[in-house]
Order: sequence, then C-alpha cells, then structure tokens
Amino acid sequence: MSNPVLVEVTRGALVESRHRGMVIAVDAEGRVVHAAGAVETPVFPRSACKAMQALPLVESGAADRYGFGNRELALSAASHSGEDDHAALAASMLARAGMDEAALECGAHWSFDQDPLIHQARTLQTPTALHNNCSGKHAGFVCAACHTGLTVEGYVGYEHPLQAEIRGIMEALTGAVLAHDNCGTDGCSIPTYAVPLDGLARGFGRMLTGAGLEPLRARASRRIIEACMAEPFYVAGTRRFCTELMEIAPGKIFAKTGAEGVYCALLPDEGISLAVKCEDGATRAAESMVAASLARFFEPGTETRERLLAMANRRMTNWNGIEVGQIRANPVLFAS
Repeated sequence: MSNPVLVEVTRGALVESRHRGMVIAVDAEGRVVHAAGAVETPVFPRSACKAMQALPLVESGAADRYGFGNRELALSAASHSGEDDHAALAASMLARAGMDEAALECGAHWSFDQDPLIHQARTLQTPTALHNNCSGKHAGFVCAACHTGLTVEGYVGYEHPLQAEIRGIMEALTGAVLAHDNCGTDGCSIPTYAVPLDGLARGFGRMLTGAGLEPLRARASRRIIEACMAEPFYVAGTRRFCTELMEIAPGKIFAKTGAEGVYCALLPDEGISLAVKCEDGATRAAESMVAASLARFFEPGTETRERLLAMANRRMTNWNGIEVGQIRANPVLFAS
C-alpha cells in the first residue's frame, strides 16, 4: 500500500515538495476513528514513546522517594532543548539519588535549536551530557536504577534489567513482540524498537484510559501524562512545537515528537489517542500532520481548532520576512 501525500510544501504558486505519511486515531475502546496510509507498518517511535520509557521511574517508587513533581516527571519524558533550566533540573534529579552527570550514558551535544545553541556557545566551553536532549530521561533511568538497587553502569544496554523492563512494558502496551530482530540503537544509545503505528496509538490510549492495565501502571501512566501537560516547557522548550501544542489548550492536549517524523498525541477529554509518521522523516511535515489530526476532534470555529489548523497550514518566509511559500496539510487529516 502506497501512503498518501498528507502534506504539500509550495514555493510561489507551485508545489515544491510532497510528504507521504500515515496517521491513525483510536478512541477510548481502541477502535479506529480515523486512519490514512499503511498504519500497520512498524515504525521506530524514537523519542515519541518516552512517556512509556518513564514508567519504571514512577512504578518503582523512585519518583516518590526522590520527591519528584510534575517538572521532573515531564523532563523524564522529554526531548528538551538543552536550556539552562532543563540542564539544571536534570542535575537536580541526579543529585537527589546521590549521582551526578558522570552517571549519564546519553552522550553530550550542542542544542539543536538556534537560540539555546547561541546561548550555550556564549556561556559554555563545551556542552555536557546534561545538555543532551535526552538527559531528563536518562536521569530518570539512573534514579530508577539507584532506587531498585540495580547497577547503574551500562544501564543503556539491551541486556540491562532496566531496559528489559522497559521492553516488557512496551510489549504490554503496544501488543508488539520486541526482540533483537526489530531493535535498533537510538541517538542516546538505548534500544529502540519498531512497532506498528496502530499499536503505538493503542498503547498510548491504554496509558490514557488505564484500560486493561493493572492499577499501579494505570496510575503511573496518568501521572506522567498529566505532568507533561502541566509542564510543557520541560517536555521540549521555548518555541518548540510539542510545548506550543500543549499550551494551546492546557490539560487538554498531550503531544510528544520523535526523530524521523513520528508524533504521538492524546486528547484526554475525548479519549482519543493518535500517532503519525511522515514517511520521509521530515519534521515540518510530521508537525503539520499531528496538528491537523488533532484539529479534527475540535468543533469548527472554536479557538483551539483554528489555532491547530494555523500550525498545520502555515506560511514560510525567508530571512527578510518575505513569504516564499506555504506548508499545507491534506484536508483528509482534519475534514469531518
């Protein structure tokens, strides 16, 4: 099955680029309410599934032991911009477990975002692992390992008990069988697994509703999701798309991006869970797809729907502020 073109990018009056993709939305019962493309195709969710990977931190009792609130839990599920507040909070999380940045095995990199990058270049000789966009997740891993008595060194490895636990959690949530044959290595060095896009959507749906989950997991899932919605800055950062999506309707939208054009999102009030994948991995197209798909579930004319559609269909300008084209979402994503 050929995936449909879900986003077009124009320059002048002509279409310059086309982005194919897949999108699926399911209701609280896991029934498909909207789909386009080959949604049964396995995809690497990458960072889009960080809320799932954060579950051991909460389920083990580590989050409570170390006094973590919404900000810490949001950072544990984040792909942040490496801003000062992000790095400081990751350091604080580690310190509460008696650890420091030397325990992190995610590697170090400069911010991917221009303004934080410029700030880092002015204030740092070199970035540390605390500035890695995954440092909050890794701080959560370290804290979970410390609390449960696991060896911290090597916590990123496939065979480490913490990664085995996460593998089991993702299997239970998504219904996919995860093993070496559908495993790759993520940018931050932990295992990442290809799961069907529809399984990913249903997995987040289970986290939202608690359907079929034992009470401990249901509570932990809801706690992480609510923390992310309460502290969207710590999920991403200043002017980041995930943060802005959640700020449109506080407490009503959860959104998390992953590398290579993946997005997962939730609408708690409607019981809707959705996942998208841009086939060519383009971030601009994945952002358009998820915003348009979320808009579908809000009434026409409402402020939330209009703001989401404005994020999905936006003008592009050059460095002089001159409009040069548009990013346009296929109406199949948002039309009733």
